[in-house]
Amino acid sequence: MADTMPCPKQQQQQRRRCSSERDGCRFEVSSPSRRNRRRLDAEERLVRARHRDSYQTRSRLSYSSERLCRAYDAPEPRRRREERAAAAGDFCCERSKRPSCSRCWRSRSRRRTRSRRRSRRCHAREGSCSPDSYERRQKKRRRRQQQQPRNRSASRSKERHQRRAKIVQDDSDGHLIYRIGDWLQARYEVISTLGEGTFGKVVRCADHLGGKSEVAVKIIKNVDKYREAAKLEINVLEKINEKHCDGKQLCVQMYDWFDYHGHICIVFQLLGLSTFDFLRDNLYLPFPLHQVRHMAHQLCRAVKFLHDNKLTHTDLKPENILFVNSDFHVKYNSYKRRNERTVKDPTLQVVDFGSATFDHEYHSTTVSTRHYRPPEVILELGWSHPCDVWSLGCIFFEYYAGYTLFQTHDNMEHLAMMERILGRIPSDMIRATRKQKYFRRRRLDWDEDGMAGRFVRQNCKPLKRCMLASSQEHLELLDLLQRMLEYEPSRRITLAQALRHPFFSGMDPYFPPSACDLSAGVGARDLSR
Repeated sequence: MADTMPCPKQQQQQRRRCSSERDGCRFEVSSPSRRNRRRLDAEERLVRARHRDSYQTRSRLSYSSERLCRAYDAPEPRRRREERAAAAGDFCCERSKRPSCSRCWRSRSRRRTRSRRRSRRCHAREGSCSPDSYERRQKKRRRRQQQQPRNRSASRSKERHQRRAKIVQDDSDGHLIYRIGDWLQARYEVISTLGEGTFGKVVRCADHLGGKSEVAVKIIKNVDKYREAAKLEINVLEKINEKHCDGKQLCVQMYDWFDYHGHICIVFQLLGLSTFDFLRDNLYLPFPLHQVRHMAHQLCRAVKFLHDNKLTHTDLKPENILFVNSDFHVKYNSYKRRNERTVKDPTLQVVDFGSATFDHEYHSTTVSTRHYRPPEVILELGWSHPCDVWSLGCIFFEYYAGYTLFQTHDNMEHLAMMERILGRIPSDMIRATRKQKYFRRRRLDWDEDGMAGRFVRQNCKPLKRCMLASSQEHLELLDLLQRMLEYEPSRRITLAQALRHPFFSGMDPYFPPSACDLSAGVGARDLSR
């Protein structure tokens, strides 16, 4: 009998049998019942999953290099794992007692996808395709942390600050950008900021090579003109340190200096507040007269030491005069209803020698800060040591009265205040000056009825009327100020004569050391270091 064409159901069963035989799995199909069809569908899904796993494994192996292929342990096919689990009685689903069900198969598929992604990330990070490389790295990290001592916050902060200090940046003005805790020259740790000026910033640091003692580091701007001025200041400070042997000159000492990525850094001894900052914090309450005497005596000694060694400071002002220790007492004033501070120790130090000039060096036309500038500088008549004497007279008055003697920012107004407080400018100086635009018919060309003239007339008065009392001590201070504020530099009192003034008669006698010529050998400044 001729072969008959099988029915569609028989054709389907034959295809299933063929596919199973091709995959090495032979299933007996006894009857086309619904239960058997479900079982056959499940078996077919397993076979397809096995083919998919093997394909992915082959593609991964072909993508990897030969070394990675040897190191990679390909996962076991799903069908083989499930057969082994079924033989051991370890079913993935206890209810169905089958080695696989749809729910368990999906969960395992998700876990497998996650593990593959994790292995790829580990491969990208560590250069290895081993799936457990991430776990090994975590174990090594935990083992390393257990071996380290517990109290390691200081070492960690030190390493962090050293790493941070390696990145050196400047702002738009040339200031060094730093943070609290940064290290300079692997020695000085920044603690706080003490001040800021046109030259740069002054920071408070801990010297870790000097017993962790605190010092003040002056960080100069990374600008050419300020860098050159800093080198000149370093040369002056080195010459002063050579003669600053007995500690009686009251000038700040330089400990060290270095170049930090273009910023000249000068290390000084740490001092207290400046006299200006103390006055400002005390609401410009003047110092007591006995402290004014002691502070004035120290300043005369310090500047006389510079003059004896042919050096002019040229920038004396309360901001450049610092207390060694600015601790104070507080007392309540019931009349003014406020707390008043009184410094415990009025010992001073003179700082900022960036504008200091030797006698043989070039003298620039304009020196000194406006409020403490002498008339010979305003009229461009030349200046020398008497320039510092005038500045000291203005400073002494500010300590005594609590306010600035010449509060102005204009040359014409400044000269008008001088005439209002000290009298007429000498005609000899008017004839000698080149600034004839300030004068008319040998007198100051100043309109006293104008707005500026009324301001000067209302806020300035003769020096005698500025005294707080008329006792003998106050009159002696008035006489000293009048001698220090003489118009003509040749008639102005010297500091050696000022130390013998009756105002300092109650002070301990001071015998200055023999004058040392600091200018010897500084014609050619050696800054190669």
